[in-house]
Amino acid sequence: MLKVEPIPAFQDNYIWAIHDGHSAAVVDPGEAAPVERFLTQHGLALGAIVITHHHGDHQGGVSDLLDAHPYGPDGAPMPVVGPAGERIGHRTQAVREGDTVTLRYPAATFGVLDVPGHTAGHVAYVGDLPGAGPVVFCGDTMFASGCGRLFEGTPAQMLASLDKLAALPGATRVYCAHEYTRGNVRFAQAVEPANAELAAWASRVDALRHADTPTVPTTVAHERAVNPFLRSREPAVRRAVGAQGGDVSNDAAAFGALRGWKDNFR
Repeated sequence: MLKVEPIPAFQDNYIWAIHDGHSAAVVDPGEAAPVERFLTQHGLALGAIVITHHHGDHQGGVSDLLDAHPYGPDGAPMPVVGPAGERIGHRTQAVREGDTVTLRYPAATFGVLDVPGHTAGHVAYVGDLPGAGPVVFCGDTMFASGCGRLFEGTPAQMLASLDKLAALPGATRVYCAHEYTRGNVRFAQAVEPANAELAAWASRVDALRHADTPTVPTTVAHERAVNPFLRSREPAVRRAVGAQGGDVSNDAAAFGALRGWKDNFR
């Protein structure tokens, strides 16, 4: 049976630990120290490192982790899995859509999706974990009630990437890499003020953050209902984007205008 637990890092990052009580794989370790504390506190051996994209706050801790843990529990070199289309330091397995990632420590299997937009070679990892159920580790492509900035991709690419994530089974737990939810919800309510499910979610987010509790993971079904970037084709969202002067002549243009609105939202 596997557990997935957050390791807070920096100001608002989450490094995700997948563990079986004996060994742990970590997803997007931007810094090593929080991972080391987590491993020590839980009596875990590091078994694998998994990266979604090349930004430093997602892979900056890899070198230090490898200095401390050059080998896995079986004595083999520590696996470092990352996207084939990006420069990932110390990578031992380069992956792209259609590939399978098989971890030994802990035992877990993931499929890979290409989800460019935030970065050019960003990937997501999808699996069905014993004890944890269906999961997706999506880095900075999709957030709770939001999506990543388009640093290297186009609106059409990001829209297609989010469509892939939205097509996953509704019960899939969404493990994104940042605690941006409160700000994302503020923007979502500006876009869809009449969305009742979003209003209820906003209250829940406030309560969670007041208690210093993570707002993630959410689920794919939840995101379909409240995330404006998964709802950019909805008539209410299109009307809101148009009212801001955005181009809504086609899906990609409307999505790009929505993302541009968010980039300047205060």
